This record gives sequence, C-alpha cells and structure tokens, in this order.
Amino acid sequence: MGTTSTKNKDFDDEDVYQHKPLTAKRGPEQSQRVKIHRSQVQNAFGGWNFQIDDMHRAQRFLIMGCEGGTYTASEQQLKRENAKSFDRLISEKKGKELVELIREISMEGRAAKQGPTLFALAICARSNDVETKKAAYECLNEVCRIPTHLFMFVKFAESESNGTGWGRAHRRAINNWYEELAEDKPMVLALLITKYKKREDWSHRDLLRLSHIKPKNDCLKVIIRFIIKGLEEAKKLQEELGNDENLQKILTFLEATEKARKCTDEEMMKELIKKHSLVREHVPTRLLNSKAVWETLLQRMPMTAMIRNLGKMTSMGLIDTGSVYEEAIHEKLTNVEALKIARVHPFNVLVALNQYKKGHGDKGHLKWNPNGKVMTGLDSAYYLAFNAVEPTGKRYMLAIDVSGSMSVPCMGTQSLTCRDAASAMMMVTFRTEEHCEVVAFSHELRQVPIKKDDDLNAVIEKSSKIPFGGTDCALPMLYAMERQKKIDVFIVYTDNETWYGKVHPFKAIQDYRMKMEIYNAKLIVVGMSSNGFTIADPDDPNMLDIVGFDSGAIEVMNNFILEKV
Repeated sequence: MGTTSTKNKDFDDEDVYQHKPLTAKRGPEQSQRVKIHRSQVQNAFGGWNFQIDDMHRAQRFLIMGCEGGTYTASEQQLKRENAKSFDRLISEKKGKELVELIREISMEGRAAKQGPTLFALAICARSNDVETKKAAYECLNEVCRIPTHLFMFVKFAESESNGTGWGRAHRRAINNWYEELAEDKPMVLALLITKYKKREDWSHRDLLRLSHIKPKNDCLKVIIRFIIKGLEEAKKLQEELGNDENLQKILTFLEATEKARKCTDEEMMKELIKKHSLVREHVPTRLLNSKAVWETLLQRMPMTAMIRNLGKMTSMGLIDTGSVYEEAIHEKLTNVEALKIARVHPFNVLVALNQYKKGHGDKGHLKWNPNGKVMTGLDSAYYLAFNAVEPTGKRYMLAIDVSGSMSVPCMGTQSLTCRDAASAMMMVTFRTEEHCEVVAFSHELRQVPIKKDDDLNAVIEKSSKIPFGGTDCALPMLYAMERQKKIDVFIVYTDNETWYGKVHPFKAIQDYRMKMEIYNAKLIVVGMSSNGFTIADPDDPNMLDIVGFDSGAIEVMNNFILEKV
C-alpha cells in the first residue's frame, strides 16, 4: 500500500493537513523508530500496535466475522487465528464466559451475520473442557433460532470433530432442538421445517437420522413422519394417535404446504397464503413472478423478508409512487419497535439500501426503478436499528481512515467497503451530537464536507471520492493540537493497520491532553475488521477499543464518554 494520492477536484489541496511528511518508503528502520511502548506488537505493514486480549478479539470476530479477509490477511488465515484465540480462552478456563458472550451477542441481535457466532459455538461444543461443552449445548436452542442456524452449527461442528462427530451430547442437543419446539410451539416447528427444508448441504432428514431421535411428543411424531415418509403416512399416524386438536392443525398446515408446492393457479395460491399464513418459501418458482401472489405475501411478510425482497417487489410495480404499499412499507421501516422485535441489524439495512439504490441485483437480470420513499425509509431504519442514545453535549472529532487497506469489502459484502461502512457508522454520532468536526485521513488529513441532513448515499459517495494513501492514525490528534482545536472526544474509524508517521496515536492523544489542558480527552477506536490489533492503549482509562457495527456500540460509547462505566 503506497502513499501516492489521487487528485480529486471535489477536495481543495489547500485544506490538506500533513504532519512532517515522510517518504513513501517503509521498512524495519522506520518501524523500529516508532516502537515506544513495551506492549506494542508489529503489524503486517511494519508499524506498531497494541495486541487486544483474546476475549476482546472474540467479540470482534463474533460481530464483524472474517468473511472476505482484510487487506493483509486472508479469510482462512483470520479464521484460524480467531479459532486459536477461542482455544486459548477455553484452556484458561474462560470457556463458559466465551459461551455467554456468544449467547448474549446472538440474543441481542448485535451481529449482522450468524455464521461467526455459530462457528464459535461449534468450537466450544467440540472442546474437551466439560463445562464449556455443557454450556455450549445448553444454549443451542437460544442461538439456533431457525433451521438454517442449526444446519450451519452442525456443519461447523462436523469440521471441528476428530471422530464421527455424533456423540451422545451432540445427539441429545439436536434432539432437544426439535423436542422443545414441538412441546412449546408445534405450529412454529411445522412452519420452520417446511420453510427451511435444506441449507448448508444438510436437511432435517439428515439430522433426524444421525441423532437417532425417539420422540415422545405426538406432534413431533407426526412432523417427523411427514419429513421422512411424506404427507399420507403422516395422516395415517395421526389417525392412530387420535383426533387431537393440535395434531389436526399441524396436518392441515402440512397439507396446505403440499398443495402450494404443486400449485399452478395464482388464485388458489393467494387463498392458501391467506388461509394458512404461508410465506415466500412455500410458493413454487413458477408463481414467483405473479404480482397478485406477491401482493398477498406482503400482507403478512416478516420485516427481514420484506427488506430482502424490496427490489423484486419494486420491479413488479407493487411499490409504485403513491401506492398504498409504498406508504405501508415506509411506515414499517420507520417503526422502532418492529425493527427491534425482528432483530434487524443496521449493517444489513445499509447493505439493503446500497443494493436497492443501484436498481439491479448483483446476480441475474432483475432490475427496478428505486422508489424514493422506500429509500428514505431504509435510511431512517438504519439509524433506528442502533440502540437509541441521548446527545452527550461533548465536542467531537470524527476521523475516518480512508487509506488503501480500508478499500476491502466489509464483512464479505462486495458492494460495501470498510471505508463506506465507517462513513455510515460515523453518521450516527454526527447526527446525534451538535458539536462535531468530520475529517478523513490516510498519510494526510482532510476535512470532509458532510452535512447533518445528508442521506447515507450522499455520505458514502463523498467519502469514496477522498484520495487514499498510507495510514497515520495519529493525524486527527496532531491536527487538532496544531490548530488549537478543543476536542473532548476523538473517534477514529479504522482497521488499525497503521504504519505511516513518527508519532504513535496513543502518544499523540497524550500530548494533546497536556498541550490543550483537556486532561480527560478521550480516544475511541472503532475497529472495522477482525484482526488482533488496536491503536488504543488498553492501560489508559480514557481510551476505548470498540467493535464496528455492533448494534449496541453507540450506547457503549456514550456510557464511556459520560463516564457511566
């Protein structure tokens, strides 16, 4: 990653701040000059950072994952490094604490994707530590809320197993997943096994066969018979078991899903959807281009499914300007309680908005004209998906790392870079707080012409035009010190791959405090990748390292700034 900047007419070169510029060349000599703290470790670029502890690294991985890798490390390399950190925690008797962190992040909807959570849970379940294994299997039903999660967990558990992978504890946990649902919510189980028949190369038939399940619950017996032998055999079993009301409801629903699977008439499909609350996955492919069918599905469509299918519904003319559905969708997207109940994650909303504005899918031939009110609704949903916070009244400098390493995809999403994601996350604080200055830095620093009423598309577009170069994370503090700016809180959004410049960030904030006599000035580092580095000194009580796109991150930062923690 060189330091050559690309000129851009949208930014005035006279506004560029550089602190004692160095040459673009980097190497061992420069790296040795900047190590001034015994706890620092060298990163891939030859610069020096602090190493975060294994529990903090686990939190980063659970929320950010490692899909797509980083600028300096592949996905597989990061996955191996994080797996080793889990093993160390378990060997240090912190396995139960790790499992509780996994459960907490999953239940609170703090992570955008469940893959990292399930990978970590599988490692804990496969460990040799009895307490860790027990804790992991005990929270399986809480973490694996739908069959897709269960199939993914089984896949990861298989990859971590040295034997067959289906020991007593594993079989019992899989059995329990089906038995608990059948006991408490039999109709929900019937919906789930027909909605998610097969994922991750695993099916319900596979799990039931390998877990040697022997159901005691009559509802589960009928559902298993349906999975293994089909509807007619399930009906025969129901007759043998007696005319129980729950059994009759389950059979009626299962029969409706079979009718839907074979259906060719859209009027019949509409009636089945209305009467039995069927969902998109129950509709055969041949009817998925029917506007009438989609109109019926939308009546009860879950929030996440609605967000995922906005492009499809727009392409069919269902969300035309001024239509009743345009208003209904906008109202739903701006409903805080509905977003919370559906565990809608802000990153997923950002990805959906970024995709929707393009007017076409990344795969296939689907195209649409983006609806303005829908885009406004998605923009609002993004901010609402973060836990609400009150303004602190402090003076902020919000600094976005725009160096070359931030150009990699964020969380494996090809259409969104870490730089884009950092800009979007910055806007949450920028809109909340009154006193903010926004800057972007690489080996030089620039002010960013962003307004509070800019939508996310405008913010991402502006940040993407900023020239990039090397990484000097000390620049925000050095700039504020030289320009005599009074700042209470510096928030730096970065991947922590810093190497450029002679002054280390933690030293820059210390110097700033002394010169400006703001002795408790805070530095918050928002990590945008799941590597093991941070520029924040873990021993400094006024520095905080936090995981980017944790839906609870803004609340944690506010509590830290107001010294409530």
